[in-house]
Amino acid sequence: MQALLLAAGMGKRLKELTKDSAKCMVEVNGKTLIERMLLQLDALNLKEIIIVVGYQAEGLISFINALDVHTPVTFVTNEVYAKTNNIYSLYLARDYLLKDDTLLLESDLILSDGVLRRIIDNTDPNLALVAKYENWMDGTVVTIDSQNNITSFIEKKEFDYRNIDQYYKTVNIYKFSKQFSSLYYVPFLKAYIDSQSSNEYYEQVLKVLRVIEKFPIKAEVLEDEAWYEIDDVQDLDIAESIFSEERFARIRNRYGGYWRYPKLIDFCYLVNPFYPPRKMIEEIKANIEQLIVSYPSGIEVNSLIAGKYYGLKKEHICPGNGAAELINSLMKTINGNIGIIFPTFEEYPNRLNKNSIVPYYPKNRNFSYECEELMGYYGNSNIKALLLINPDNPSGNFINKAEILRLAAWTEKKGIRLIVDESFVDFADAPDSQTLLSEAVLQNNKHLAVVKSISKSFGVPGLRLGIIGSADEELIRFIKKDISIWNINSIAEFYLQICEKYSNDYRAALEKFKIVREKFVKELRNIPHLRVIPTQANFVMCEVLGGYAAEKLSETLLYEHNILIKDLSAKKGINGQYIRVAVKTSEENSLLLTALHRVLGQVKNKIA
Repeated sequence: MQALLLAAGMGKRLKELTKDSAKCMVEVNGKTLIERMLLQLDALNLKEIIIVVGYQAEGLISFINALDVHTPVTFVTNEVYAKTNNIYSLYLARDYLLKDDTLLLESDLILSDGVLRRIIDNTDPNLALVAKYENWMDGTVVTIDSQNNITSFIEKKEFDYRNIDQYYKTVNIYKFSKQFSSLYYVPFLKAYIDSQSSNEYYEQVLKVLRVIEKFPIKAEVLEDEAWYEIDDVQDLDIAESIFSEERFARIRNRYGGYWRYPKLIDFCYLVNPFYPPRKMIEEIKANIEQLIVSYPSGIEVNSLIAGKYYGLKKEHICPGNGAAELINSLMKTINGNIGIIFPTFEEYPNRLNKNSIVPYYPKNRNFSYECEELMGYYGNSNIKALLLINPDNPSGNFINKAEILRLAAWTEKKGIRLIVDESFVDFADAPDSQTLLSEAVLQNNKHLAVVKSISKSFGVPGLRLGIIGSADEELIRFIKKDISIWNINSIAEFYLQICEKYSNDYRAALEKFKIVREKFVKELRNIPHLRVIPTQANFVMCEVLGGYAAEKLSETLLYEHNILIKDLSAKKGINGQYIRVAVKTSEENSLLLTALHRVLGQVKNKIA
């Protein structure tokens, strides 16, 4: 078998990176695409590697000839690369297709080492490597039957997002037998070039053959093997995180956008796994076209809408582009020192002068505390504000509403503004509502500011919604002036408009969540070398024992099980090995539990 590699393209979408060199010369983590690919091909014991070059051909050929590649390499030059597409590059190399079975590849791919072996070892003579369609993918899409026969090639104009569950994306790696190339592909390739256009993709010939000749071409479906096609700088950025030796750190530091990572299960970021309901999503989808082309309302109108749901006057509430936007503005109003319990949600201290923070560190392994402890600790300190996250993040520590109101009365007497972040309070097990977002509570405690992340409670982080409530109208006016008049988008505004009619669904989702959380926590306690900390939030903090490092556990779960969790070992206020895992659906929780058993079940007091 031989390999035929197409490398004539200009890679215009990579802009400056391909200004003076071929697209396949782009580096991923310090190594060029072409070097990676040729070394992988070299390991397959092929008879020959044919490379079609074009743009910056001289420099590319010189680079390839200097590589330690033992397989004979032959070059074919596409002189009109700027006016043609890969179908013409393949046409120029058509005679080579007639000599031997051929592995056909494109040079803008980066692959894990096992990918090419999959197609080589498959006994089917004519094969396309495919992967289940993901929404980050672009290019040729196919459908397959139960025997993995390719049944159709879907062009862009035929692509229907309602059918994506049936689609597979070609990886742009094919295996053609010598017989297939001689009898079918090369004759039709020549006819297509003669009668159609040289500025097309070579899959067009496969599509024509599929319709006319009904030839059998099978699909080899990739599962967990990593691959990526690099067309622009965003692709390059993703590829560098996937194929980096520091993959865990690179992915963790993206802070989201994980839909572009196939099969990654996110136990790091915190949302409600059972809300919003399907009917609400369908209602949003039914209005999406109008919402996309329409300006959202200004901040005052959206304050009215948000206040309607929470029963607050519009002068006492402000919606934000996520709670993070509101936190940023709120922290600007702190004139003096602020008390913060550590470990904490870093968005608050990150917005402050570190010298203004008066930290409190709980004196127990569960990081738990009560209001009495806070009043005792801060009683003689010169603080102007006190921050309480309830339930706390990352510990899950919870203080009931009656105690919070007692703390509110104490802070009022002390002249201290009380800030309560209750983003997770809806998940708390309590006989009645624990929220402080009511006119009565706010009016009786005008020094109180309540922050809530709608993303976390209601499971809509992509909408970027949060609110702050306070009867201190001067504070709310400042925040509204500090943020943009159009700080939330039309889709988020529409969500606020319709959410009230789904209140029963929300309550049902919370009840379901509490049942799932109870079972999940119970099963976590059966994991060896894992100490579970009590929680009233939608996450669980755990201490990793047995000499196993939390960072090592997090990396292992990502590399071996495609599961992302939060490593807390470097967090301020934590001395030891701790992780935080979200509570998700029962099916997802089971995957994490199984992975934890496999990893920690093998630990025998080893030092990571």
